[in-house]
Amino acid sequence: MEMKRRWTTGLLIAVVASVPQAACDEDFGITYVADEPDAPRDLTGSYYNRGVDLSWRLGPDWNGEPFRVYGKRVSDADYFFIAEVTSCIDAVCVYRDINVRAGVTYEYYVAAVDPDTGVETPSEYAVEVRVPEPVPPPVPERLQTVALDGAAYLHWDDSPALEDDFLAYRIYASADDGYYLVGETDSPGFVDLLATNGHTTSYFVTSLDDQGHESDGSEAMDCTPRLDYAGEIMYAHGDVPSASGFRFRESEDAQAVMAGDREDRHFRLESDRQGLWMVPGPRARIHPESRWTTSLKCGPGADPDCESWEIAPRSGYSTARAALDPGYTYMFRVPGDDGETRFGALRATIIGVDQEGDELIVFDWAFQTQPGNPHLSRTAGTSGG
Repeated sequence: MEMKRRWTTGLLIAVVASVPQAACDEDFGITYVADEPDAPRDLTGSYYNRGVDLSWRLGPDWNGEPFRVYGKRVSDADYFFIAEVTSCIDAVCVYRDINVRAGVTYEYYVAAVDPDTGVETPSEYAVEVRVPEPVPPPVPERLQTVALDGAAYLHWDDSPALEDDFLAYRIYASADDGYYLVGETDSPGFVDLLATNGHTTSYFVTSLDDQGHESDGSEAMDCTPRLDYAGEIMYAHGDVPSASGFRFRESEDAQAVMAGDREDRHFRLESDRQGLWMVPGPRARIHPESRWTTSLKCGPGADPDCESWEIAPRSGYSTARAALDPGYTYMFRVPGDDGETRFGALRATIIGVDQEGDELIVFDWAFQTQPGNPHLSRTAGTSGG
């Protein structure tokens, strides 16, 4: 809250000087009052986040003079000097007073000062600002992260937004030397486009009110983006051998579909009268459990009824072939390019034939490039985890 208090008496400090007697015989003296600097205009004061922000505009005749900020508690008799301001931007000057106490009302004025004579010209009025007790807003709850390809999606409960003084959420991400502010939003969701595949980042979220008070951080959650692709096509080995093999790739530039007889394949698609089968390649394993899902991942914009399987089991994998059915997600444990164990997921969307009658599948896949990390999309509240 700001109040303006106009002066009842002038505060101009004048410098009086006398000129010595002239060299002529006539005896006379001259006194003068030094020119006063142009007073600051439109002084305002407001409280924000445990401090008082003052702002004023330059007068039309301002000539580069600095400004002195004075303040006091309204209960005090005298003002005291707080600071000198020498730099303004676009004809506007600002000062923030952080040496304030909650529950106290302060009064401020600003004066332009002639650096040569010390003459000060105060603002036309003083402003009063009440410093309230800082009450932080509610802490965001139920933070979840969803790993995307080259990005991380975060969402959380929106209950802090129900507060009358709610302003925004702040999102913090981990770095080598702690956490840094990565973004701000007024909605309960955020996509971090600075996240990189195979690198784990920890996040937490705070809420902010319109007076700048910030809540404590939410529970921190990790997220590790990973590669994913949609709409890949591969064929049964008996029909198109050159496009019947598959390898989860760690680079977007590498081709995942390959010849079915390559030694570095992770599986080969085969067909018989019973249907289509995924046959693991050397050192690759398929988990015998499959789960019906509506999507490979349930990320931003997903249907409320979206169902996915996004955390791979750590054990229980087999070298046995696995029947492939559309709408089901399958988990793989495979060697990466460096020989380290990694996890991948595959979901067939279409099983059919092309115009030549060759059997094929259209499928989506995801691959976690961080060795040993089973999280293929979601952290916390994982659907089907």
